[in-house]
Amino acid sequence: MTTTRTTTTALVTGANKGIGYETVRQLAGLGWTVWLGARDTELGSKAADALRGDGLDVRPVTLDVTDDASVAAAATTVENSGTGLDVLVNNAGIAGSLHAPADTVAADFLAVYGVNLLGPVRVTHVLLPLLRGSPHPRIVNVSSGMGSFGITGDPARPEYGFYGLVYPSSKAALNMVTTMYARGLPGIAVNSADPGYTATDLNGHSGTQTVEEGALASVRAATVDPEGPTGVFFGRDGFLPW
Repeated sequence: MTTTRTTTTALVTGANKGIGYETVRQLAGLGWTVWLGARDTELGSKAADALRGDGLDVRPVTLDVTDDASVAAAATTVENSGTGLDVLVNNAGIAGSLHAPADTVAADFLAVYGVNLLGPVRVTHVLLPLLRGSPHPRIVNVSSGMGSFGITGDPARPEYGFYGLVYPSSKAALNMVTTMYARGLPGIAVNSADPGYTATDLNGHSGTQTVEEGALASVRAATVDPEGPTGVFFGRDGFLPW
């Protein structure tokens, strides 16, 4: 059932720091109500408090994307609040251990896939009923240029020189999930977003972009018009190849 609300509401996972935190800040700056999802309750509350201090409507919610009970509890919190939910940003992600392809073993994939791929699927599945109550529901899966066959296969791109099995394949799989959701969830805009090489804890702050720049692709995907697009890969300056 669709309800009439005057404020757009979003939920961002993995948002107590880095690109997730900045995504919350930018979306709340549009006048939205934004749920700041964080695995650590204390860190999430501190992050939300800091943004509320700037006059933004940001609400903390404990959410561990690897835990069914945690995701269900977060969904209940949002539902009971009466804010509804219009936009889900699946931002939480980890890099995992970096090994050369020849040194990578099967166990190296488990934790990374658990967060980067299964996390978005788990959260999306549980929050779909809330999203379906929105007049303009949107899902943003935060991916990476490292998950693009087009980008990593282009010798002109810096991603071409990176050889790793785990993180890139987790984001490539997430991109496929995005396209399947886009086709299988009529009425919901589902897109991927590539933050670009952003200085965060994920890469030891070696990235060449600021978090303000890194959040732009997610914000663009979160603010698509009701007529779309859906099933595309957003970069900060335009669409990217799968």
